[in-house]
Amino acid sequence: MSNLITRRGLLAAAGAGVSTFAIGGRFSFAAEPIKVAGVHSDPVENGWNSRIHEALLSAAKDGTIDYVFSESVSATDYARALREYAEQGVKLIWGQSYAVETEARQVAADYPETAFLMGSSGGPVAPNFGVFGTRNHEAAYLAGMLAAGLSKTGTFGSVGGYPIPEVNLLINAFRAGVTEIKPDAKFLNGFIGTWFDPPKAKEAAFAQIDAGADVLFGERIGTADAAKERKVLAIGSLIDYLPRYPGTVFANAMWYFRPTVDAIVADVAAGKPVGRDYTEYSFMKYGGNDILFDSALVSPEALTAMEAKRAAIKDGSFTVAIDDTEPA
Repeated sequence: MSNLITRRGLLAAAGAGVSTFAIGGRFSFAAEPIKVAGVHSDPVENGWNSRIHEALLSAAKDGTIDYVFSESVSATDYARALREYAEQGVKLIWGQSYAVETEARQVAADYPETAFLMGSSGGPVAPNFGVFGTRNHEAAYLAGMLAAGLSKTGTFGSVGGYPIPEVNLLINAFRAGVTEIKPDAKFLNGFIGTWFDPPKAKEAAFAQIDAGADVLFGERIGTADAAKERKVLAIGSLIDYLPRYPGTVFANAMWYFRPTVDAIVADVAAGKPVGRDYTEYSFMKYGGNDILFDSALVSPEALTAMEAKRAAIKDGSFTVAIDDTEPA
């Protein structure tokens, strides 16, 4: 049985107020669990970060890794936190380099014996800078199929953080799913310029509802709050919003990061270079994303069509196109 140990403290490299958490256990295929550190730019409760954090906690509970993390690390402190963990002998450092690409890549170059896995819009660098992108676009496509028959106005909205490829492709996949069923659909979109500001996302959603949208894709937290208040429907992204918004959120484009964690931990354990793109493990065929839905809120016909497409995605006979251009 695993021996679980937890601790909270201050990480000197990340500045005052940054907490750490560790879970230790026995590694199932090595003498000791691999030491993994997460450097989160946002609170771990934030939707996207929570998915990574949950996956790493799960791997730690299973005994494959020892996990420590820092959260709410600013861009100015980010490289310093990465270096501190590398100096401590951590074997794998997870991070998000979108705002600090140059700095993160330099740190990885300075510590070639440390494996890095970074959320990034750029490519990997051999031997130790691995990257991944968020890919719950297949589930977003399926959610769009369900959404198509639920709109009375024929206008669909979406609220995103920033127009980066990972967000653009998600919104575009949702739109593609809608238009497969409803070719004459109209779309509205807004970017709020931040990753975590629920009131701002709510206001953006209100504006789209006022403009006629009655089904909203919530790439950002706060969208469903507006939908609930105005009694329209919404789709959640990354995490399960069904229990929080019953009768409002009818589907979620879920993202599961554990397959990615398992893939890179196996590479580190085997001594393999990790300077590659791990994005593929977010695809549905690996269990990296899927749709959750409330069958009571959609028609049996819509469910039948969606499930057929879902099966086709999983067996490889249908591919959801990746369109990362900025949605109009």
